[in-house]
Amino acid sequence: MSQVVAVFGGRSEIGLAVASRLAPGSTVVLAARPGPIEEAIAACRAAGAQRVEAFDFDADDISGHAGLVTAIEDRVGPIDVAVLAFGILGDQAIAERDPVAAAAVLHTDFLAQAGLLTVLAERMRTRSSGTLVAFSSVAGQRVRRANYVYGSAKAGLDGFASGLADALHGSGVHLIIARPGFVIGRMTAGMNPAPFSSTPDQVADAVVRRVRSGGGVELWIPWQLRVMFAIARLVPRAVWRRMPR
Repeated sequence: MSQVVAVFGGRSEIGLAVASRLAPGSTVVLAARPGPIEEAIAACRAAGAQRVEAFDFDADDISGHAGLVTAIEDRVGPIDVAVLAFGILGDQAIAERDPVAAAAVLHTDFLAQAGLLTVLAERMRTRSSGTLVAFSSVAGQRVRRANYVYGSAKAGLDGFASGLADALHGSGVHLIIARPGFVIGRMTAGMNPAPFSSTPDQVADAVVRRVRSGGGVELWIPWQLRVMFAIARLVPRAVWRRMPR
């Protein structure tokens, strides 16, 4: 299927895995921080992309998002699928004591995401078509002591994306809110995996199935997490606080 797939966070494991699965016959745009991108481009070409273009992308430069999207669409045409795969985990111990560090996590994982979603949603709404993929996390479903800075950013993003999905209803634009659990990869290297963990490939498989099916907004990865968090809402916070991450 010929389409334009733009991945913001083009070197991320999940973003690149999604791009590779949507690549056959498509134009793939990899928007990433300045740096080596040749390996990611080669992976998309090997996966069957008709064309691959790379753009420098500073996620935290919210005022530059509109200009970047314009530059992308001027070069390759309207974006059909936009995947927001950027983000930082941050250091919880430092963020608890350093307001600048805490704000940096909130800015990248919530404010920058909200800004780019707003730009992309408005472009797609004028065309009455397009798919957006936002990566929330189960960490934002019930924010906990162990990672409350990152979790609160994801909680904010989840709420924003949920409201945006409602606003887009009937517009022809589909917003998918992916809520993976612990993802075993570069970002979590050295950490102990939590129950119902997944890999970047498993997350990408679930996202691409949803993109192609045009199904519902919420996507829990794996699906068992939806049941777990429904039960968790019945558990007193004092008990939940002591449960494994």
